[in-house]
Amino acid sequence: MLPLSLLNAAQNKPMLVELKNGETFNGHLVNCDNFMNITLREVYQTSAEGDRFWKLKECYIRGSTIKYLRVPDALLDAVKEEQNRAREAGRSARGAHVSGAGARGRGQQPRGRGAVRGGQVRGARGRGRGM
Repeated sequence: MLPLSLLNAAQNKPMLVELKNGETFNGHLVNCDNFMNITLREVYQTSAEGDRFWKLKECYIRGSTIKYLRVPDALLDAVKEEQNRAREAGRSARGAHVSGAGARGRGQQPRGRGAVRGGQVRGARGRGRGM
């Protein structure tokens, strides 16, 4: 499971964030980006020693400072099920027929580097530009 897909599914859900310095933040996820920077609302911050607490209306946490995230188990299960459904839907679509000039089946000459233009076959003189 990709962490960003989990975070996108966790929007407006409660989560716990622990930073590398030991501080923890309990709140509801508002937003996240591709760098795992997150915004939480209704936050309870706890010091690294666990002896001080703060209540914040909203806070922004840089992704590089995050040690780990804790999300509800029900959310994990829901995201796993959705990814399995998407994977199954992708498997059923793989055998779909592709048409058009770019489609190549068996027996046709491959194109790209090293392919001979126009279907002509090189002579038996070997490789290169020989006469």
